[in-house]
Amino acid sequence: MGDHEPRERGLSHKGERENQRNHLHVMVQQKVVIPNCHGEKLVGVLHETGSKKLVVVCHGFRSSKDRIPMVNLAVVPGKIGISTFRFDFAGNGESEGSFQYGNYHREVEDLRAVVQHFRGKKHTIIAILGHSKGGNVVLLYASKYHDVYTVVNISGRFDLEKGMEDRLGKDFLQRIKQQGFIEIKNRRGKLKYRVTEENLLDRFTIDTLTQCKLIPPDCRVLTVHGSMDQVVPVTDAIKFSKVIPNHVLRIVDEADHEYTLHQDELASVVMDFIRVGLQQELPSHAGADSSTSSRL
Repeated sequence: MGDHEPRERGLSHKGERENQRNHLHVMVQQKVVIPNCHGEKLVGVLHETGSKKLVVVCHGFRSSKDRIPMVNLAVVPGKIGISTFRFDFAGNGESEGSFQYGNYHREVEDLRAVVQHFRGKKHTIIAILGHSKGGNVVLLYASKYHDVYTVVNISGRFDLEKGMEDRLGKDFLQRIKQQGFIEIKNRRGKLKYRVTEENLLDRFTIDTLTQCKLIPPDCRVLTVHGSMDQVVPVTDAIKFSKVIPNHVLRIVDEADHEYTLHQDELASVVMDFIRVGLQQELPSHAGADSSTSSRL
């Protein structure tokens, strides 16, 4: 990076600082393909700043790396000179594989494949962040693999037994037990995806409370949630704040699930949290956060 480049002759200290600051804002986007443990190719976009420090961004249910929250969040770390990688889970977006309802544990392993790939390339994963279902995935990752110490959960769901009827319809459990599966179709009658009893078990068997308690105290966790979220209630964010050991809660006033009109606020909260984590890498800033909350 610019810190190691020789100073140009006649360039003042002020000019040099300005030159470095502008240099940090330059990002090169590059498509990267990573095999997961099932041999499926995961497709992602690396926002390369030249830094070996890397943030990984995870999308939500039936979403992709190219949706607005993920694209905007991938740009945020570059403002402080950090590279970012956003990718599609298997069965989503450009990645290989078939879409599966539930699939939390497999998506954790997709994330694991991404982390290990970039570690093999000598990157340091300084943070993982996820939106909606991706928020649950990064928290599950943190509870299983204790090797990333800054985690950002954006609008994840605490009560996983809730929220299914809106997508699967009434009496979905009874219908699945009778038929072995149910098919979810769009308004034109085209099949979107199939849900089996096994898919439901993948979701039902996740004990969010227990998993959150397995996140180590030296792992800093930020939960961000919109006060007007109609998909996942803001009360879920409060529940996370009560059980995760080293937790910060930020509620964005008037924001919906996608932060449609609050992208800047979301970006600011996430960047500040990542920046604090970098500062705490220094001995003079060592120590865990106490649990705090605020509204924006």
